[in-house]
Amino acid sequence: MNTEKIPDWILKKMYRYCAYQERSQYDVMTKLREMSVSHSLTEQVLNHLREENFINDERFAKAFVRGKFNYKSWGRNKIRFELKKKQIPDFLIEKGMNEIDEEEYRQMLFRILRKKNTMIREKDIRKRREKLVNFARSKGYEQGLIWQLIQEMEKGQDLT
Repeated sequence: MNTEKIPDWILKKMYRYCAYQERSQYDVMTKLREMSVSHSLTEQVLNHLREENFINDERFAKAFVRGKFNYKSWGRNKIRFELKKKQIPDFLIEKGMNEIDEEEYRQMLFRILRKKNTMIREKDIRKRREKLVNFARSKGYEQGLIWQLIQEMEKGQDLT
C-alpha cells in the first residue's frame, strides 16, 4: 500500500465535508475524484475517515432512509434505488429500510394520495386512479400497496 502522507488541506476539506451531513464512502470518493486526488491517496483518505468514524455506510444508509422518507415522502423503491446508486451494499440497505415503521409508511402514502387526489381535476375515475398510481409510483411506492390504499380511500376509510 502506498504510504504517502495525506496533505492536511485534503483532510480538513474532507472533515468539513463529512461533518456537514452524513456521507457515504461513494460520496467522499466522488468528491476526491472531483478534486483530482490520486487513486492511492483516495484509498488512504477513505481508510482514515473510516477509522476516525467520519464515514460509516450503515449510519449513512439509516440517515438517508429516515431523511428521504420523513422529509421527501419517498417510498421504499426510490430510496433503495438511490442507495444502490451510491454503492451501498444490499445488507446495509435492508438495515436502513428497518428505520421505516410499516404503519407510518402506509399513513404517509395515504396522506400523499389524498393530497394529490384533491389536486387532480380529472373527472373520469379510471384516469384519476391512473394519475394517482403514476404519482405514487414516481415517489417510489409499491403498486400493490398503492392500489390497496386507493380502494380504501374511495371507500372513505380514513387511515390517519
